[in-house]
Amino acid sequence: MNIVVISGGPRKNGRTGIVARMMERTYGFHTLDLSVMEMPLYNGEESQAKEPVIQSLRKAVLEADGVILLSPEYHSAMSGALKNALDFLGSTQFLHKPVALLAVAGGGKGGINCLNNMRTVMRGVYANAIPKQLVLDPDRFDYDIDGLTKEAAEQVHLLVEELKMYARIGNEIKQEQLS
Repeated sequence: MNIVVISGGPRKNGRTGIVARMMERTYGFHTLDLSVMEMPLYNGEESQAKEPVIQSLRKAVLEADGVILLSPEYHSAMSGALKNALDFLGSTQFLHKPVALLAVAGGGKGGINCLNNMRTVMRGVYANAIPKQLVLDPDRFDYDIDGLTKEAAEQVHLLVEELKMYARIGNEIKQEQLS
């Protein structure tokens, strides 16, 4: 199953990256790490679609069976880096695609607004944001192993399993439509 993780944390050494790396190690998912991708600022001009980084982003999401969006919560919303990347995408890439949402909290406000913000954008591109969602607080990280506590890793596992379930259902429906 082809699951793509979009790591929307702009800091190279931030907690969002820790979650993305843990998912890569544990599940073998492909990660699009916005802290290292040289993503231009979206301006709506069609010429940007020709840039290799944008073509690569669009292709990865289009071909994915499911997507996991990771973002720190900044000022009660997803990161600007993630929103900018999502602006390059649309229903062509996301139509009916299952998407899991995970917020990394840190400022004491909880992360729920980030999740709601991501869910709103997914609705706008006709994606299927799955019901299960997750907020990881700073105490859920094990910095010594560049990973998560056992309990947090179990929560991530349940999120991943639900996403895979929706991806399998989506693939079955696509197969039926092709028959």
